[in-house]
Amino acid sequence: MCSISFLNLISISMTCFFSSLYFLLNNLVYFIEWEVVSLNSMSIVMTFLFDWMSLLFMSFVLMISSLVIYYSKEYMSGDININRFIMLVLMFVLSMMLLIISPNLVSILLGWDGLGLVSYCLVIYFQNIKSYNAGMLTALSNRIGDVALLLAIAWMLNYGSWNYVFYLEVMQNDFEMKLIGSLVMLAAMTKSAQIPFSSWLPAAMAAPTPVSALVHSSTLVTAGVYLLIRFNILLSNSWMGQFLLLLSGLTMFMAGLGANFEFDLKKIIALSTLSQLGLMMSILSMGFYKLAMFHLLTHALFKALLFMCAGAIIHNMNNSQDIRLMGGLSIHMPLTSACFNVSNLALCGMPFLAGFYSKDMILEIVMISNINIFSFFLYFFSTGLTVCYSFRLVYYSMTGDLNCSSLNVLNDEGWVMLRGMLGLLIMSIIGGSMLNWLIFPVPYMICLPFFLKMLTLFVCIAGGLFGYLISVSNLYTINKSMIFYNLTNFMGSMWFMPYISTYGIIYFPLNYGQIVGKSFDQGWSEYFGGQHLYQKLMNYSQTLFLIHNNNLKIYLMLFVFWILILMNFLLFL
Repeated sequence: MCSISFLNLISISMTCFFSSLYFLLNNLVYFIEWEVVSLNSMSIVMTFLFDWMSLLFMSFVLMISSLVIYYSKEYMSGDININRFIMLVLMFVLSMMLLIISPNLVSILLGWDGLGLVSYCLVIYFQNIKSYNAGMLTALSNRIGDVALLLAIAWMLNYGSWNYVFYLEVMQNDFEMKLIGSLVMLAAMTKSAQIPFSSWLPAAMAAPTPVSALVHSSTLVTAGVYLLIRFNILLSNSWMGQFLLLLSGLTMFMAGLGANFEFDLKKIIALSTLSQLGLMMSILSMGFYKLAMFHLLTHALFKALLFMCAGAIIHNMNNSQDIRLMGGLSIHMPLTSACFNVSNLALCGMPFLAGFYSKDMILEIVMISNINIFSFFLYFFSTGLTVCYSFRLVYYSMTGDLNCSSLNVLNDEGWVMLRGMLGLLIMSIIGGSMLNWLIFPVPYMICLPFFLKMLTLFVCIAGGLFGYLISVSNLYTINKSMIFYNLTNFMGSMWFMPYISTYGIIYFPLNYGQIVGKSFDQGWSEYFGGQHLYQKLMNYSQTLFLIHNNNLKIYLMLFVFWILILMNFLLFL
């Protein structure tokens, strides 16, 4: 089943890619209406929107999903129900397709809910308590966005149809449209895990690694960004764009800080995804939707590869995800390490790899844009932090000696997994320049002073150096983080967001419930209700029992009284 799915998906991906080239070169947009049911005067119409953006994104999603399915053939080979897993992944891809090509809020909701549901099923795939908790957190966080979309659909009843494409430009200053825009923004923030909904993304790492590679790096989490790219007209020149810029900038900063304190391999990569999502959202909120789309596509390539490499490493480390137990992997697993390092460098923005073209352009556009010093600091400091945690990760995993058990044998012989990784490796190297030539036919000429032009490079080098220095343990005889324990704890646990979005929400209702239960259900209502009635009836029956047992004459007299009362009653009737 893996091979059939792989071949089908890769062929559809190629078709979509070449179609998107045709659409790009000829500047085409196809809006297709398919009449599903026509009954008397009522017709149900399904609408599809094909332009270069939807086709290109679709081709990337299909290509990554095909390689992930191929990779799963070996990664999930120990699983008896591998076909069930593949079916779930295919259902996920189908929901994603529906979301991408819909210009209609109702069909977007279908795809959106499909994503949420299948994502929940995939997160709880390994059935244990940690997975269930993570799945519940994921599902409930995304429910907020689903409700926001439903409200947006309800508000769109003010217009003629649910095809938002028709109304965006005409009605952009309308109050209803602004309200719909803010609801869509809320939905996008939950799906793309922006503050304050960030805690579900690292928790969702309980899923199998192929799921993380496909769902939590390149497709599901970017669905929110994609939706906002479609609604980008509403963000520019409004409070929504400024609000989103603040929140996404803080998300980028928070995730970058958190990743520097994390020791779980998959969580580091998840926080890195969160940081890049913040970057996409913040550049989108400034009105540069093409740049957001460009970074979305390049990021999908190298982040899926990074997760695949992490999966291969975890497999070899006997299912251990702790980076402190790794070391010297470059000697034991050279090909996987090469892929891992290339994707890491692409993430850092190493010149001429995939991430460089999009990140460098975004940061240069930020420099020539009219933004305040705080946003400027968030952009550049977060970029430095990205390189910092990447080099820390490389230091812990690639250099030195293996810190795992001595009986653990490492090898690089998983050829099926390696082939899947090599496919993405090529794209991570050439993808950025290719997309740059395609999306921007006329190159952006950004003219800046020498020091500003070099600022991005300087920030990256400084970040990398700092990441190396904080990791070299023999530089410090004592652990400096223990001195500032509270600060370290605050930054390392995503600004306490996982606690706030779980205990913070659940504590007061549960506490209140306990008080109500104690005072009412098992307190006064019990005392005056069930228990009281029981006590009284028991007292009466005990009294009657005494009478019945001790005096036969009274017992028989009671019978006579009952009969007399009954006869009187019948006479009156």
